[in-house]
Amino acid sequence: MAESVALNNEPMRNTNLRAALTRRRDTHLYRTRRVIESPQGPEVVIDGQRYLNFCSNDYLGLANHPQVIEAMQRGAARYGVGSGAAHLICGHSSAHHALENELAAFTQRPRALLFSTGYMANLGVMGALLGHGDTVLQDRLNHASIIDAAQLSGARLQRYPHGDVAALEKKLAGGKTKTALIASDGVFSMDGDIAPVAQLAALARTYKTLLMIDDAHGLGVLGTHGGGTLEHLGLGLDDVPVLMGTLGKAFGTFGAFVAGSEELIETLIQQARSYVYTTALPPALAEATRASLKLVQTEAWRREWLRQLIARFTRGAAELKLPLMPSPTPIQPLLIGDSAQALALSEKLFARNILVNAIRPPTVPQGQARLRITLSCAHSEAQVDRLLATLAACLPAAHEPV
Repeated sequence: MAESVALNNEPMRNTNLRAALTRRRDTHLYRTRRVIESPQGPEVVIDGQRYLNFCSNDYLGLANHPQVIEAMQRGAARYGVGSGAAHLICGHSSAHHALENELAAFTQRPRALLFSTGYMANLGVMGALLGHGDTVLQDRLNHASIIDAAQLSGARLQRYPHGDVAALEKKLAGGKTKTALIASDGVFSMDGDIAPVAQLAALARTYKTLLMIDDAHGLGVLGTHGGGTLEHLGLGLDDVPVLMGTLGKAFGTFGAFVAGSEELIETLIQQARSYVYTTALPPALAEATRASLKLVQTEAWRREWLRQLIARFTRGAAELKLPLMPSPTPIQPLLIGDSAQALALSEKLFARNILVNAIRPPTVPQGQARLRITLSCAHSEAQVDRLLATLAACLPAAHEPV
């Protein structure tokens, strides 16, 4: 999983790779991959066995939707597989162009620009808008890509305590250098809570700085029409001039985009190095995303069912007195604290054919290891109840001394 909020990844010099890896294992921070043999869905196949899947970001169940698959197949038949070049050379197809126009309309902004990943979108925005002498202010729990993008831009990075608008205002009022940007997740990827975007927008107006929201985990999920955190809070372009969204979560495909004013998008086309100097997404993926975007907008039942499942899970967790962190979104973190205990609980669930990953530092702060449980509208009530019952049976054992 590529989610991260910390800056203390241990450097691995060429001369001591083995020792550094050993230290990771010894401190229960070593990461491993499981090989999935099936499409994404509420159940996946690993080593020939079926597992209930509660760690995917496929919130609306579109990653294996027949209409999305068919659109990708038609796109491959028409455009081939590879795009062949960067957008500014000869890789910008009519499929890309149509998707950008549709994403602009969806977000109610003049224009949108496709990027290959959310990581590259954030790198592109900050590299184009920031430089030496600027300051960027960020929530301490922002996604790693926003933090890395700020550092690579050459600007001065300052982080304020999570969701602490008063602390942010103190930094803005006391700043001795130009603040060019405030940046925050819309929905925080590891905690599942929603940023105080309205208050951030008010501060940005007061101190005459740009506000950027990375709504990777809000778009498609929140809002009556799936417009994400901004629709959920009743905010628009004037409040949040820079909006980034990813396509590999609720949309079920791959890639990312930035939406904003005509001037913003033209600036990114001219100056965002991660846009200019990389091959465009396969056009077939753009066609698949066009199909999923229609489903996001027309099948509101997906969001409604997802809300019902979230309520069922949180209510059940409260009844069982599980250490669930407060979150109104599909991201439901079960706070364990100790990395070894979080791993132990994840393995106990896996032994009972339930897949939930343990999230440990540096992805989350020290002492806040957790199970990051994610719900999808493709889940059933019976599957959610099975997860709750299994957690109740396994959790006490996970807190025994290791």
